[in-house]
Order: sequence, then C-alpha cells, then structure tokens
Amino acid sequence: MSPPRDENDAEQSPVLSVSELTDLIKETLETTFPAVWVSGEISDIARPQSGHIYFTLKDATAQIRGVMWRSAASRLRFQLEDGQEVICGGGLEVYPPRGSYQLVVRQIEPRGIGALQLALRQLQQRLAAEGLFDPRHKQPLPRFPRRIALVTSPTGAAIRDFLEVLRRRWRCAEVLVIPVRVQGEGAAEEIAAGIQLVNRLTPRPDVLVVARGGGSLEDLWCFNEEPVVRAIFASSTPVVSAIGHEIDVTLADLVADVRALTPTEAAELVVPSAPELAARLRQLHGRLSSALRARAAEARMRLAALEQRRVLRRPFDRVHELARRLDEWETRAGLAMRQQLRVSAERLAAAAARVETLSPLAVLARGYSLTERTSDGTLLRTAAQLSPGEQITTRYSEGRTISRVEQVLEHAPAELAPPAGTSPRRPRGAT
Repeated sequence: MSPPRDENDAEQSPVLSVSELTDLIKETLETTFPAVWVSGEISDIARPQSGHIYFTLKDATAQIRGVMWRSAASRLRFQLEDGQEVICGGGLEVYPPRGSYQLVVRQIEPRGIGALQLALRQLQQRLAAEGLFDPRHKQPLPRFPRRIALVTSPTGAAIRDFLEVLRRRWRCAEVLVIPVRVQGEGAAEEIAAGIQLVNRLTPRPDVLVVARGGGSLEDLWCFNEEPVVRAIFASSTPVVSAIGHEIDVTLADLVADVRALTPTEAAELVVPSAPELAARLRQLHGRLSSALRARAAEARMRLAALEQRRVLRRPFDRVHELARRLDEWETRAGLAMRQQLRVSAERLAAAAARVETLSPLAVLARGYSLTERTSDGTLLRTAAQLSPGEQITTRYSEGRTISRVEQVLEHAPAELAPPAGTSPRRPRGAT
C-alpha cells in the first residue's frame, strides 16, 4: 500500500507506472545520446548462433553492457577477444523488460592499432599455427617454364610490367592471363577462383603468378583474406606472389612458394634471361672445348708413353716366355705323374701279396680242401656234423668232388695216431 501523498505539496509530480517511467527514461536517454564513442576493456564475450555479439565494456570503476547486432558484426574485420582495449561507437538503448540500458555498438576500433592491422595479425597467427607458412611446403620453380598463368587485373600496370620484362628476357613461354579484380568487395573470391581454375587446366601451366601494383593496406586487403591464402596453399602449381611494392607484405606473399617484390621482379624470377643464357652457353662451350683439348693432349702423351713400353713394342716376347714356362711345367708334371704311378704300383703289389697270403684259395693250393653239406651248403668243421648217407661236396684248388658218407668216425683212426714213443696231446682241461 503506497504512502499517502503530502497535501501541502501543490506541485507534486503525477504518479507514473513503471512502463511510463521506463518509456520516459528510454526517450530521454536515446534522444540525448544518439551517437557516442566509449573506450574500455572487452570482457564476458558471448556469441550465440544468431550472429549477435554480447559483451561487457568496463574500466576501473564502472561497466556497461554492449551488444553488436549481426549486421554490424558481419562487417567486423578482427576477432573480439576478452581483455582487448577498444573504442566503441554507437548509441544508448534502454531495454524495458529488464529496466536496464546497454550500448548498441555499430563500430569498434582497437586502441593502439588499426582494425585492419589487428585483423591481419590475428589471421596470420591462426594460419601460421595450421602450418600454411611452413617453408617445408614450398615448391621449387621450373627452370625453363613453357606455360605461365598470370592471375591479375587485365587493365592494371602489373600485367604491362610483367609482359614487358618477359618479352625482353624470354620469348619461349606462353602466357595465359586469368582476369580478376584485385581490389574491392568480392575481389578475394575472384582471385581464389582464378587460382583454382589454373590448377584445373589441361595441360596445366608450369608456374602461376599472382600480381598487383602497389597500394594502401585497404587496397591490398583482398590478398590478406583467407580464401586467397588457402587457394595459394592448395595449389599444386608453384605460385609466385608479386603484390604491391617492396614494403608491402601480404599473407599471400607469406604462403606463396616464391615472393617477388614487384611484378617486374616476378618476371625475372620466373624465366631466365635469354641474353644471359646465351652468354653462359658460350662460356660453357669455351670451357668444354678447352677441357676436351686438354684431355686429348693428355691422351696423346699417355699413348706415346705406352708406345715405349717393351710389352707393346714386342708383344710376342711375353707369349714365347710363357710358352717355354708351360713346356717346363708339362715336363715336370709328366715326371711327377710317372713317379707317382710307380710308387702307387709298388704299394698295390705289396697289398696284393698280403691279401694273397690270407686268401682261402692259397690254402687250397697248398693241398687243403673244404667240405660242405651238399643239401644246404653248410661248411663242415667236425665229423659229428654228418650222418651216414648224407651227400657232401669237397672243394680243391682246382675242381670239386661229390661223395656220400658211409661211416662217421668221431675219433681219429689208428693210422693218424701219433708215432710210437710220442705221447698224444692232451685235450685242454684233461686230468
């Protein structure tokens, strides 16, 4: 319940609703501050899918909420980060549902450095982290290119300078011009498309030159944009960048395989100088002729020295000497072989004599014989192995006889007994 109004206050203000008061504040604030520039530090950045950017702009003692709508955020050239010192341009706006006010930012500039410079630095750091500027990816230029693709504006000074130097230095190359815009909105997309077109050509050019004359950072900005840098990096054709003047360095220069300071220098790097090459060929021709003459003189001297050698003056002396030595070796080998045969024959005769003494045939020749059972060929050593009526075969040194056993005598007959006066030999173990 609201307190009673003071009746003595004649000029007391009317009672306003919250909405009415908010509308008054909104009208007053937005009318009083339609356009302001505020400096501070960025913090609490939020980027929803809508494309808007929400953040807090603060200093040592105060802070204000800020918003950058998608239409303005899409034109922002650098990336907002927490902790950045910026200058924001825009107007104040009251948000009635919350009863708060915020700064609607239409333009942001970094403090201490231009927006383009900051955007260039951020993009360079990001692409360098991906390895796009790594020297390991650089391709060498062909020594004698036959087809050269030139991506540039067909009306600029860069193409005139390039073709003039090319015509003076080397007339053997075919130049294919890919016309593109090299400045302004949409130029980056055209340049990237031109580079991609060159890599699809058949036959493919030997080298690709991206050229433009000098200008401000804004004029050259399309060569700092990411589509151009990635198209150069992805090119399978070696790329030479010839953008601006010596002091101008773009990201296209950093990613290209070779950087030329000017379009004129690009022509000098891409093709050799025909007059210089002719002079070089003449120099090499002279050096080659001198070297050949020196080699020929040296060869003649060596040939003359060889002619004085005995082996070349009388080559058959060596052949005859070797023939005599071969005859001597043949004689010595024959003597050695005959001596060896004689020694071997004597050894063989001695071995044969020893074998002969052990041969059973020699025993038979001395009057002995061998008896075996005819039926199974068993050699008989005692009479007990036979039975009367069995057939036996007796072998002599010459021939054999077949007999039949009439009687088996296991003891020696009387005519084989020892002579009188001698005692018979006792069997081993008899008592």
